[in-house]
Amino acid sequence: MMNNIVEIFEKIYCRPMQVHCFAPGRVNLIGEHTDYNGGHVFPCAINLGIECVAAKRNNMKLRFYSTNFADAGVIEASLDALSYDGAWSDYPKSVIHTFRQFGYEIPYGADFVFSGNLPDGAGLSSSAALEVLTGLVLKELFNIPVTGQELAVFGQFAENHFIGVSCGIMDQFASAMGRAGYAILLDTNILDFEYAPVSDDDATLVIVNSNVKHSLASSAYNDRRHECEAALAALKNELKVSSLCALTPAQFEEHRHLITDDICKKRARHAIYENARTIDAAKALKAGDLSRFGTLMNESHISLRDDYEVSCAELDFLAETAWNIKGVYGARMTGGGFGGCTVNLVKNSCVETFMNKISAAYKERFSREAYVFAVKIADGAHRIKA
Repeated sequence: MMNNIVEIFEKIYCRPMQVHCFAPGRVNLIGEHTDYNGGHVFPCAINLGIECVAAKRNNMKLRFYSTNFADAGVIEASLDALSYDGAWSDYPKSVIHTFRQFGYEIPYGADFVFSGNLPDGAGLSSSAALEVLTGLVLKELFNIPVTGQELAVFGQFAENHFIGVSCGIMDQFASAMGRAGYAILLDTNILDFEYAPVSDDDATLVIVNSNVKHSLASSAYNDRRHECEAALAALKNELKVSSLCALTPAQFEEHRHLITDDICKKRARHAIYENARTIDAAKALKAGDLSRFGTLMNESHISLRDDYEVSCAELDFLAETAWNIKGVYGARMTGGGFGGCTVNLVKNSCVETFMNKISAAYKERFSREAYVFAVKIADGAHRIKA
């Protein structure tokens, strides 16, 4: 349990909690910036995330406290006046607002305490975990009949329309629908999905946090989305196509001349080829071909670096260094980009050596530490029984 969160709740609010829930972060194995382009993604939930304990009130007041933002103290709001304030509490507020917009009754306020062990700004989806977690807490507190998939959809809606980040569905879906030992191949266009087993008998997922913090809201994330929309609009002048990822690489090559803006053409090329890589990667994993899977991870990073231009010097260094360390099947940046983490698929027998080498190389190059840790693939959001 993180920071004895139940005891913290009782100390702050001087009453017992009613609900205790957890939502995980995620790492995307491959399929980056395809989710809002109607393509496939391949994330998994991890054994790091956020806990929340909460209890209903008998009035309209909302109170939020996070051990991760303890200096902010208890933040108060009202169900009658939910607004964006630029604080961390905007995320749970956004979900409460979304539930009410979708017609679910939340008749009373509540007290919340959150505590997480996801590195902030690392690209492991702390914001999506917080959104899904808030939705699950509301479900449990007020007996709201929503599914895990709906929690994901509401979380995405909240971030798009309340927070103002044009994210896709992947992060929330992985947090809500994760399954221990499995990655999720998700068709974001129609929300069809299947679980693919990821055996830990041969390899381990190792995350390397560059400690370069990013903020999607203030980065070029929205710019990339607009560039993709412009590319799609250009293709639609002659093609009946609903999304970029509805095209195969061959179809893109045949019609790429329709996109006259070179930047938009590069963005489209990444999305379309990345979608194909993701489908191939899931097949490789199912077949137990870790070498092929790793090669596709490497190709994904190169495309994100060169065509989508969402990497940075630190992430490039980490990926390229990993490619030359013995026992590494593949390595790539993961998440929105502009900082955050790389995900590395490493032979079990080589994990310790890899962690030592990548840490030393990064410190020598950038004169600061990288946070290197192995993760396990975990279950999605769930209630913790007392």
